[in-house]
Amino acid sequence: MSYPEVFHTTRWTLVIRAKGDAPEARAALSDLCEAYWNPVYRFLLREGRGEDLSRELAQEFFSKLLAGGRLENTDPQKGRFRSYLLGALKHFLSDQRKAEGRRKRGGDAVIESIESGGSITSPGLSLPDPGAEATDAWFDRHWAMAVMERGLGTVRDSYRESGKERYFEALKPWLVGDVQGLSQADVAAELEMSPGAIKVAVHRLRQKFADAIRSEIAETVDSEEDVGEELRYLIEALAAR
Repeated sequence: MSYPEVFHTTRWTLVIRAKGDAPEARAALSDLCEAYWNPVYRFLLREGRGEDLSRELAQEFFSKLLAGGRLENTDPQKGRFRSYLLGALKHFLSDQRKAEGRRKRGGDAVIESIESGGSITSPGLSLPDPGAEATDAWFDRHWAMAVMERGLGTVRDSYRESGKERYFEALKPWLVGDVQGLSQADVAAELEMSPGAIKVAVHRLRQKFADAIRSEIAETVDSEEDVGEELRYLIEALAAR
């Protein structure tokens, strides 16, 4: 599937061509940030922070990003939104650590005995566990999961709008690989369809899902040529552990 006529209006392309300054570009960036909030939050959690602090930092990060702050030196025109977002997040966390260091040097740190099970912290910010440091691969895997979830939501919405959500729910196991104990013959009887019609319906569902994933990816890369490459990479990211 190609996007020769619509690609130039996708969100990330709009952001980078307008350099993020136009109202349309800011709205597009806001949409992208909202769509991919979860990988950032999961990345912060993985580094050893608690849920509340991770949510607070994610909110602060996106607020600064949307306000147009210079969070990193990378030119967004030279990368995918996924890469840009992770680079910006790392730069943001680096600034957070520097600020934390200044606060500790300024005497705001509360030091507890290591022997007593304490840790070195300062008000409002717990230090992440270095042994739990998140990796790029961790971020990319959760990014891939977010792409898949959004693609699934797009397909579900299309079936709901056409009054066929029941069909989607019945056939979804063959889309997500959760078919243990199920048979297409049973589903065919439930939906009052022939076994052959069920096979066709599953094939069409898979095609809709593939198209939705490609469309979702197209929103986050800078050129049509990058879509296939990004899709292959995200499949690898999902398979990685």
